[in-house]
Amino acid sequence: MKHRHDRVLIAGAGPVGAITALILARSGVPVTVLEREAGVVIDYRASTFHPPTLDLLESCGATEALVRMGLIAPVMQYRDRQAGRVAEFDLSLLKNDTGHPYRLQCEQFKLVGWAYDRLREIPGVDLRFGHEITGIAMGGDGATASVRSARGEETIPADFIIGTDGGRSTVRRALDIEFEGFTYPEHFLVAGTRFDFKAAMPDLCSVNYTADPVEWYLLLEIPDMWRFVTPVDPRVEPDEAVQEERIQASLQNLLPRGEPYEILVKAIYRVSQRVAAAYRRGPVFLAGDAAHINNPLGGMGLNGGLHDAVSLGERLIAVWHGQADSSILDGYEAQRKPEAVNAINAMTARNKKLLEESDPQVRAGNLAEWRRIAGDRELAYQHLLQTSMIASLRRSGLLAQGSTRPR
Repeated sequence: MKHRHDRVLIAGAGPVGAITALILARSGVPVTVLEREAGVVIDYRASTFHPPTLDLLESCGATEALVRMGLIAPVMQYRDRQAGRVAEFDLSLLKNDTGHPYRLQCEQFKLVGWAYDRLREIPGVDLRFGHEITGIAMGGDGATASVRSARGEETIPADFIIGTDGGRSTVRRALDIEFEGFTYPEHFLVAGTRFDFKAAMPDLCSVNYTADPVEWYLLLEIPDMWRFVTPVDPRVEPDEAVQEERIQASLQNLLPRGEPYEILVKAIYRVSQRVAAAYRRGPVFLAGDAAHINNPLGGMGLNGGLHDAVSLGERLIAVWHGQADSSILDGYEAQRKPEAVNAINAMTARNKKLLEESDPQVRAGNLAEWRRIAGDRELAYQHLLQTSMIASLRRSGLLAQGSTRPR
């Protein structure tokens, strides 16, 4: 394939954009990466990396870095606020299906910072901070991005453009692609504390989902602290929800203690379940949150975005180097969108419904079902294939059937 502009442009350098750029650059594809922020954004929204994601990221070096920077969590629990531990799942059941039979807990901004350092070492990479795409024009061989920075307005032509610029993607809007789905009425609160929950709750593990009809919560151990995620009543204003006394009340409701919790980080955000109507318009593609967003229950959003990066990256590399016809690019949406709808969106929505169930009989049935699945080795194994995303990736062909490695 002839490359008129000799450039792939990536809009947005969060984890998906940075890893996409790294995959391409390591294979000799010249990339320009535009990030509107001045550097790494310290964001505690996502911190879970699933087993097959670690398998897929081995070849670009990210897995080794994540293991070094992160915390290995081999066990996950479903809990109930009144009943305590209900079911526990050991990911070692997946040892024949993955090279990494565990969840890896690591703040996403650490992966981003590591990727930036690697990108700076590779010739042909143009990494620009403080640059924001404002529009896209199609034409000729490729597309042209309108870009705004401190230096003013400019246009940058590229053979391909990849929008990894988040849920409010300018690239997606410029392409006039509908973002189908809905937004939950409640906000989600994320807080972080260094309090040692394991010392106070001996039966706790590093990954915990706790059901409650009033205030369910997700409690995750990461290297620097414990992350706490819980819903906020839609009648409560966001500014009020992040006040110290409200966060303290939620944490004291989780585990009462005689002194306040040390709160290191706090954030409030809206959560949606949406998937782009299309992942591609000509030479322009969407990936990560620009293509699909979901609630955080299951840790699938970031992982799904990284799976996009691998799928699209491999296809672009093959086309760029003349190893495949450009028709291979048509397979990207066909491979990734069905899983965003049928696996990522469906499973995270189901997880939320299970945690917040208020009907006593249905609730009791849910807890009984969790116990039944955890108590049967084969059922537990099948459950872990789904929740780890191995089943999804095999179904789509991004992971070979019966293999512990990418196809």
